[in-house]
Amino acid sequence: MDANTRTISKVREIVFHPLQDASAPAQQALMDLGDLPGIHRLDVLAPTRLLVGYHLPLLSFRQLEALLRDLGYHLDNSLMTKLKRALWTYSEDTELANLGCPDGQCKTTRDVFIHAWRKRPHGCRDPRPVHWRNYL
Repeated sequence: MDANTRTISKVREIVFHPLQDASAPAQQALMDLGDLPGIHRLDVLAPTRLLVGYHLPLLSFRQLEALLRDLGYHLDNSLMTKLKRALWTYSEDTELANLGCPDGQCKTTRDVFIHAWRKRPHGCRDPRPVHWRNYL
């Protein structure tokens, strides 16, 4: 199977810090992440626990965690939760590297930008007239 077409499905539990401004951060995060590409499953297990299923080459746990922090959510920082998050990010980084996606830049992302660049009009971008370009 090619690395471009191969998708690996992951299901992770995200635990939010219980002392937040929101009374049910998992429900709010479910609404915020609902239309994100790459996510195929979202379930609220408890007011502070969210089960997220996603496809690995499209979205990684590191990106998901960074997105939640950028949106203002506070994740649980207990020792067990930190260990789980570290193990998940390490194993996903290793899987992405084995798929040929170093530093989270998967071939599919690169291909999108290459395709967009090829659609742009190319040619001589020198604004000078032809006789001035050839002048020595």
